Amino acid sequence: MHQARLSSSTTHPKMTLGTLVIMVTLLVYFVLKNKRVLLSQQQRGRRGRLPPGPATLPIIGNMHQLILNKPAVFRWIHGLLKEMNTDIMCLRLGATHVIVVACPQIACEVLRKKDEVFASRPTTFASGLFSFGYKGSIFSPHGEQWKKMRRVLTVEILASSMERKLYHLRKEEYDHLVRYINKTYCSDMACPGNIVNVRHVTQHFVGNMIRRLVFGKRYFSDLPASSTSGPGHDEVAHVATLFTALNHLYSFCVSDYFPALIGLDMDGQEKVSKDAMQTLNRLHDPIIEERIHERSSTLEKCGEKKEARDFLDVLVHLKDAEGQPLLSLQEIRAQTAEMMFAAVDNPSNAVEWALAEMMNVPEIMQKATEELDTVVGKDRLVEESDIPRLNYLKSCIREAFRIHPYHALNVPHVAMADTTVAGYTIPKDSHILLSRLGLGRNPKIWTEPLEFQPERHLNTANVLLTDPGLRFISFSSGRRGCPGMSLGTSMTMMLFARMLQGFTWTKLPGVKSISLQERNAGLALAKPLVLQATPRLAAHLYIYDPA
Repeated sequence: MHQARLSSSTTHPKMTLGTLVIMVTLLVYFVLKNKRVLLSQQQRGRRGRLPPGPATLPIIGNMHQLILNKPAVFRWIHGLLKEMNTDIMCLRLGATHVIVVACPQIACEVLRKKDEVFASRPTTFASGLFSFGYKGSIFSPHGEQWKKMRRVLTVEILASSMERKLYHLRKEEYDHLVRYINKTYCSDMACPGNIVNVRHVTQHFVGNMIRRLVFGKRYFSDLPASSTSGPGHDEVAHVATLFTALNHLYSFCVSDYFPALIGLDMDGQEKVSKDAMQTLNRLHDPIIEERIHERSSTLEKCGEKKEARDFLDVLVHLKDAEGQPLLSLQEIRAQTAEMMFAAVDNPSNAVEWALAEMMNVPEIMQKATEELDTVVGKDRLVEESDIPRLNYLKSCIREAFRIHPYHALNVPHVAMADTTVAGYTIPKDSHILLSRLGLGRNPKIWTEPLEFQPERHLNTANVLLTDPGLRFISFSSGRRGCPGMSLGTSMTMMLFARMLQGFTWTKLPGVKSISLQERNAGLALAKPLVLQATPRLAAHLYIYDPA
């Protein structure tokens, strides 16, 4: 049994009292310049009863506490929820009410009953930067631009017909995965001998996969075409940058709540975000620009329709009613980046955590491999068509999503009008945060919530990776929900199933149990999972077969 640290508050190591005084002074100065906004917010709050919350200071609210608890702000928030014994809480950060929800019934009220009211997103420095000025579908506030790009994503990119059309790309990556792990004498950091850095393998699998689906290729530059070649320098930089960006989106930057402070970079996050964006542009832009140049080729001018090879082709070749390109360069850049962000974190994190938990409970690992042997056998590799019958494996991944989400809090929603939730007043422009951690580990909902028990999900003929009652969040729902649930399920389950079917996983010599300690500033394992992998199938199944 492991105890996840929910309520420990950690002071930012670089934060001194003097720095705090300076920051609070600046906050007071800039807020006083805009005090009319604050008074308007406060007046709306007085019309009804706000959710419970900690005491606030004039003007800055709870911002001083948030600053003191960086970088593990989410641990402070969940500590307050526990201390106050509440499933809904209101913080005030400057003029903004931030409502945190950790109860499935209240979460359903937000995302189902009143979804239309909460269909917007906040504007922040990082989200504006990573969406090229809100040109994409994920981070854009509610409005015509969001509706346009959401239609493109759901109707054109993630349509079932497109998913079937690009199956061959996904299959190549599934096959590449088992060959790569099986390469006994590889020299890269993933697997010297039969020792496998599971985090490296899972993160680069999803990186390879989304690059294939978006750009049609695994590598940014020409690398050896070996079926077992690992990521090059650009590929490593790309995956690292995607995770850096994800870790800085909606991360309680001070200027998110005091926009007048943008440019002072008080958290140091602006520079990190700009550097990440520079790397993404360096890697993405040449490919995008080349495709746009192709669009104006002689063949297309003559009216010959080009078959889409990947998601980028779809974006580049969409036309409006007048036959002109539907999307601008900035819209293509934004949607390309957002698809990358959406694909990499949850599958790789869930599979690493599931394997870590299973290594400490061999019975669970045995049940999972027995299900694979029964449903699929050992004469062929598991395929996407097998997923519906792999209920125990899906239960293991559900349990990983429940206990070990990559992000403690869901992407924020913004109230577009004054409303009520659970009987409390929610003022217009409030930020609503559904707690993945609070939902999935809620002791009122789950018995032994910190125990990894896949059997608790085996109560239906077809186990899904989502929970309709929002007792945990894997792929979000509602108007701002994840439209890529089918693709995300396939990527996650095939990564997990191929790794379990293809190899017997054991702890390193001398290791009695796998440490399940989380990072302080996040929910990933504190140290990457490193295991030994031994092939368990016939040798020919690991050999490249172009047919």
